Amino acid sequence: MHSQDPLLAIQNLSTFFHTEENIVRSVRNVDLNINSGETLALVGESGCGKSVTALSAMRLIPIPPGKFENGRIFSKVKTS
Repeated sequence: MHSQDPLLAIQNLSTFFHTEENIVRSVRNVDLNINSGETLALVGESGCGKSVTALSAMRLIPIPPGKFENGRIFSKVKTS
């Protein structure tokens, strides 16, 4: 365990998309921490939400049709 604050912390992240027919809840209640020196791999079957989780963490989901519901993303990474 690391006692330092994580470089990236995601708490209770949920992402969904509005379609013509309904709402698709792609990611539900994701929590994760990445500390300095750590590597994270998202693995799973096709369509399970790996890419949407990563894109949500980077705030690259276009709104609309995507929308964040609840959740918080904290990052120590500096942007230029």
